[in-house]
Amino acid sequence: MITRREVALRLDIPLEMAARHGIPSRLSEGQLAKLEAEPPAWLVQSRANRTGKKPVWAQLTCTICGYTEAVRPKKWWPTFTYISCSNHGFDELPEPAAGFGRTECDGIGSQFIGITDEALSPPEPT
Repeated sequence: MITRREVALRLDIPLEMAARHGIPSRLSEGQLAKLEAEPPAWLVQSRANRTGKKPVWAQLTCTICGYTEAVRPKKWWPTFTYISCSNHGFDELPEPAAGFGRTECDGIGSQFIGITDEALSPPEPT
């Protein structure tokens, strides 16, 4: 048996959509295969409406230990240079390249910190 969340991941739909359209909390592999082989009209329409601009699911992987988690990406997430579990120290990541600054973003997934390295602006001429 697989969970509704796993079904949503495999069908590449939001978890909320799976619940709204009556996908039970647990499904067998056979039921999922039938759903994929004979998609209901709402699933066909959902796939037709996809623009590909924003992924439905993102796979987060800790740069340090390799722990992974599938999450729904948020619109405000920048492109992260590194993703780290919140229990790792800042010093466990490589230093930013010369001329780059680093920002941290807490609250990524259930336990991650997103790290973004960006080029520093050159100083203003005086």
